[in-house]
Amino acid sequence: MGWPRVLYSAALLVLAPLIWRRIRREHALTDSRQTPRELRLGRIPETPPGERMLWLHCASVGEVLAARPLIEALLERYPEYRLTLTTMTATGAERARALAASRDDERLVHRFVPLDFPRAAVRFVERLRPALALFFETELWPNLLHACRRFGVPVAVVNGRLSPRAFRGYRRLRPLMREALACVDWLAAKSSADAERFRALGMAAERIAVVGSLKFDIFWDDGGFEESERLRTRLGERPVWVAGSTHEGEEAALLAAHARLRESHPMPRFKSCPEALLVLVPRHPQRFEAVAALCEQAGMPAARRSRGAWPEAATAVYLGDTMGELLTLYGAADLAFVGGSLVPIGGHNLLEPAALGLPVLTGPALANFAEVAEVLREADALVEVADEAALATALAELFADPAERRRLGEAGRGVVAANRGALARTLEGLARLLPSK
Repeated sequence: MGWPRVLYSAALLVLAPLIWRRIRREHALTDSRQTPRELRLGRIPETPPGERMLWLHCASVGEVLAARPLIEALLERYPEYRLTLTTMTATGAERARALAASRDDERLVHRFVPLDFPRAAVRFVERLRPALALFFETELWPNLLHACRRFGVPVAVVNGRLSPRAFRGYRRLRPLMREALACVDWLAAKSSADAERFRALGMAAERIAVVGSLKFDIFWDDGGFEESERLRTRLGERPVWVAGSTHEGEEAALLAAHARLRESHPMPRFKSCPEALLVLVPRHPQRFEAVAALCEQAGMPAARRSRGAWPEAATAVYLGDTMGELLTLYGAADLAFVGGSLVPIGGHNLLEPAALGLPVLTGPALANFAEVAEVLREADALVEVADEAALATALAELFADPAERRRLGEAGRGVVAANRGALARTLEGLARLLPSK
């Protein structure tokens, strides 16, 4: 074990009490009867002799959703393999299990990824025995990567991205990252800027390919589309906007903008929408109750989707307090605001509403989706607002201008269509590591 990984592993052991505290909080969100130590230390059933296994690791729910086209393609292209999908978070686990249930395919199973302690990593890889390990985006765990190398498992990083902020953090650990990246056989970067950052951390240039973002290859199943149609029909002609993947500190601003949109206004050009409905979808399920209380405090009690409540004509807010339905809710709206952008989170997936032909609104904090935002800007398919007042004005103007809504929606859909293809290029690269039998 090289000295960077020795120091890293020692630091993990020192931080173990804090790590286990976080894991116990995550475990409380699951319905598993296993203890956190059973779930997080690689104590999984051994892959039976002769059974072929692929392994894809995604951090949380957003990555699972983004990886769905790849998951579907792997299961279709390699029918002789099973696919183990691992996540770090409980919300990711819930989404992964829902995906497996929707497919009704025993070849797709979920496990929690082990904590990156050396023995746990070795135990997990030794028991799973995958023919190929795939790590999604920035999930670079040094001991897990080294365990793959130890057991001769080819490793690929898919949809590889490294934001400027993440790069600055990793650069401080460059010796450790160089050692970890030496275990990666192929890295499919989503942009040339990401590829350059990986090279600067020590990844060999000949093992990097720029394939584009898998997020342009959005998967949209017929069931979700039909539910969107039912929702839209039941909502009728009232103006509807969705605020998706919102965070603490952001919902208050969104509710204030919505209240401003619904109230009469002295400015003649500001066309109020007293019947407007906000579909509010928090990013994290552990915040559903807090956001419901926030709606009450704002004087706009929310109809909660999880409880089967329906937004009547006088209801101002519909709370999307369920998991895995954001695309369905986007599909029932006229406009979409993508959260994590009015607070310093870095934004979330702008392409999901764009792919559905919706005008896309966002705040200024877009570090995590800078390249995507730039492509949408170039196509004049993105509305950026600085604060709640600007958001209220933009919403009012767009609700009053159906032609501009259509133009924005068509421009966004065109961007997505023009940039598809990362999935095919990724599969082509993976085939060199795992030829089809």
